[in-house]
Amino acid sequence: MTGPGREVPQGASADESARHRSGRLSGGESPSNGSTGSAATGVDQPLRYGYGTNGLTDLRLNDALSLLADLGYDGVGLTLDHMHLDPLAPDLVTRTRRVARRLEELGLGVTVETGARYVLDPWRKHGPSLLDPDPGQRARRVDLLIRAVQVAGDLGAHAVHCFSGITPENTDEDTAWKRLAETLAPVLDAATTVGIPLAIEPEPGHLLATLTDFHRLRRTLGSPDALGLTLDIGHCQCLEPLSPAECIRAAAPWLRHVQIEDMRRGLHEHLPFGDGEIDFPPVLEALATTSYQGLIVVELPRHSHAGPQLAERSLQFLHHAAAGLKSKEPDNSQDPDKTATPGEGAASEGRTP
Repeated sequence: MTGPGREVPQGASADESARHRSGRLSGGESPSNGSTGSAATGVDQPLRYGYGTNGLTDLRLNDALSLLADLGYDGVGLTLDHMHLDPLAPDLVTRTRRVARRLEELGLGVTVETGARYVLDPWRKHGPSLLDPDPGQRARRVDLLIRAVQVAGDLGAHAVHCFSGITPENTDEDTAWKRLAETLAPVLDAATTVGIPLAIEPEPGHLLATLTDFHRLRRTLGSPDALGLTLDIGHCQCLEPLSPAECIRAAAPWLRHVQIEDMRRGLHEHLPFGDGEIDFPPVLEALATTSYQGLIVVELPRHSHAGPQLAERSLQFLHHAAAGLKSKEPDNSQDPDKTATPGEGAASEGRTP
């Protein structure tokens, strides 16, 4: 066993087994999976790239995983959905073990994502959320997230991604924040038990939309070890006052998962690399010189019709952007005592105009 519930095929080497040790709560560390897909960056911390299955929904999961391995990706951002490891269908444990074996065979790392649009409700996108006025509906989202944590343990994932949801109508902000903290508590308990961080994502338009909002939740909950951050690089460009590279450095102590794509200021639209405004070499340099060791997952959920082609082009783009990085020593930005103040205060005015 290399993680809670995680099976490794007989005869697996020590290096192969190490690939399935997830990012634990002491810092989100996740060893390289040994793939040759990581670009040589010229810095001490290698960058490990993945691609999100929410951008490959026209492919069977097994075909998507094979495609990514063939292209040279290091891992996959696996969105639990009806077409890819349905979290609500029967025999979830058995199906998860099959996916775990396939990831092992292909040498792919994994993070578990929970952003499926209609997995819980065929009428409401991303509904119900953690903020739903109905306690029974909130419980359905909690159940999904706890299932995701259990799946992540069985896969040896380095993190479980989630988000707050949009504040419901006729709900004041204080009530929404209180509801979010209370509803997340059992999910964080599950994450603590399994030993895999829950990485919440600031999402434009949601209650938790910025880095400042993340710190508000973290303080409210008493800074639990199980709570980490998913940083979407495009969202930084969209609405944070800091540049994406500065956001990475400010967020580094809490960073457990990274999503990446191009985007424009003030417009929440995930774009292929080169179609937006982001300068990517500084972004990759910032990631390479922090202690972040998880996957950097390309997220293009509205481009599944061209998923295989975009997956290939995206990895080529990232390798090219990383090729010119200069050698640097890793900084100390993973020490919260040294960086908490700039990380917490940077995004106070960071909402979309």
